[in-house]
Amino acid sequence: MSWTRGLPGALAVCVLLPVAAAGCGSGAAHGERGTGSPSPVGRILDDTDEDGRHYREAGGKQAPEVDTVITPDAAGGWDVRLDVHRFRFSRAGTAARAVAGRGLAYLFVDDGLVTRLRTPGYHLPAGLVPHGTHRVTARLYADDGTVWAVRGEPVESTADITASGAERATPTAAAAHRPDECMGHPSPYLGARFT
Repeated sequence: MSWTRGLPGALAVCVLLPVAAAGCGSGAAHGERGTGSPSPVGRILDDTDEDGRHYREAGGKQAPEVDTVITPDAAGGWDVRLDVHRFRFSRAGTAARAVAGRGLAYLFVDDGLVTRLRTPGYHLPAGLVPHGTHRVTARLYADDGTVWAVRGEPVESTADITASGAERATPTAAAAHRPDECMGHPSPYLGARFT
């Protein structure tokens, strides 16, 4: 009698064990991150930046954009603000893989790397911008080190700043691909003089 009652239970265990075992072998089933292979984001191009990092094409309406706005501060330095669209800054320690619309910005002065930014703001000390005109460029990178690109051009924005001996300045903000506009809007700093 007990054998007939136990038979359906034993059969159920025999059916469920292989199913449960199949689900237990996958790290994704336990919520672990980074165990599956991520789907590719964008297409890797042959072009590279100055340090050999490949461009990653992120075309379409969801491509990230950046605009650089620089204002002089009272101490003679410069406050840099990056206005980004369809882009989020990743936290430190983020996995080194490309995720659409995420990453960090590299800030260059006259083509020399100053810092890597994980926030939209940065204070540029006066010592990095001596007397004369200098190009400040912000370029967007994916977390895997590739450069976000649109139509084969890096997603970046450049602002020219001029520091005089009296620490007066004339910032000019311009998107790299539209010198007379900042991401579709006329630049409020184009030709403006700060005293």
